[in-house]
Parts: sequence; structure tokens; C-alpha cells
Amino acid sequence: MKIGLLSLFLLFLGLLNSSAADSGWAGNYTDKKFLNGTAVFQLNIVQEGNQISVDFDAVYNDGHGCAPQANGPAKVVDKNTLTFTFTDSSNNSGSGTIKRTADGAMISVKPIRVADARCVVFYRDNIRLKPAH
Repeated sequence: MKIGLLSLFLLFLGLLNSSAADSGWAGNYTDKKFLNGTAVFQLNIVQEGNQISVDFDAVYNDGHGCAPQANGPAKVVDKNTLTFTFTDSSNNSGSGTIKRTADGAMISVKPIRVADARCVVFYRDNIRLKPAH
């Protein structure tokens, strides 16, 4: 009887660990050919327990214009969706959504307060990102 209970307990722990790994959000994603190959967009999702934050940045390949670096807290909507708010290095702020995809993530970024309009070109819907390697 004790062996059966021990086996059941170990199975339960294994399922919990598997479930937690499947629901984890931490990762690094990128689009190295953003804006028709003229820019790079990067996203980092950090998860510590139930706390999730996002950091993202974008820059033109030739270095001109705005190069926003943004971060903010995120909340789980469902197993495949996060919502977040952000403030960037140019004092723009807004909100967004991240959805898991079969091959990475898709982020939509909506500016709400625009302090530097040059950065708005990087904030759009449905930016497809692949895992960074």
C-alpha cells in the first residue's frame, strides 16, 4: 500500500512539474527582418513565480531614428495570451498583447501616450517573432 501511495505521489509531482513547464512564459524572441528587413525587434519575457514582465526593443539596422527600449508588467489572460503595459526609453507608454504561436510568439503593441512620434513606427499589431538563438 505504501509503495502505491508513493508512486501516486511521485506521479502527481511529475504532472505538476510538467504542467508548470508547459505554462511558463519566459523566453527570448526576435524578428531580425522587421519592417521589411530595415530593423530588428526583440522581446524578452521574464517570469519569476506568478510575476511576469516584458522587455522589448527595436532599432533600425543603420542606427537612425528612434531606438525604443521598453518594459512593463504582464498578466496571463489564458494559457496562450498575455497582456502588458509598458513605458519606453523615449517616455512613450501603452499596452499590448502577446500570443503564443506554433513557432514562437506574436506581439501587438499599442501606444497610448506618445512623447516621441519617431518610435511609433515600431508599435503595431501582429508582429511575428521567432525564438532567439
